[in-house]
Amino acid sequence: MKEMRVLIVDDSSVMRKIVERALRQAGLDSLVVMEAGTGAEGIEVLRGQSVELILSDINMPTMDGLEFLRQIRAQELAIGVPVVMITTESSEEHVRQAILAGAQGYIRKPFTAEQVKERVLPLLAAA
Repeated sequence: MKEMRVLIVDDSSVMRKIVERALRQAGLDSLVVMEAGTGAEGIEVLRGQSVELILSDINMPTMDGLEFLRQIRAQELAIGVPVVMITTESSEEHVRQAILAGAQGYIRKPFTAEQVKERVLPLLAAA
């Protein structure tokens, strides 16, 4: 499998590691993972690196995941790159906003590697 560059944006370093582990358990072994603790950091990473997949928390201080998503779309920093939002929100409104902003999917916390596999692998196959 070819190397895959992934950006994980979450204000919790523990959650970033959990997401990375779930991706590896889902069968994505050849990962190059870039991490960002805020949406603004995520934008900076994307200005200097190209990625094949972005996973972003919705609830973050300073710039939340929805604003991060709007910004990367507006600035054309990740054209054609699937974005999966990760959320504790059970609100359908948050999910609807994420999809409207350009997310291709979402995963609710707490999640399993199997759920990550079901939500992420089809997006990568379609890309």
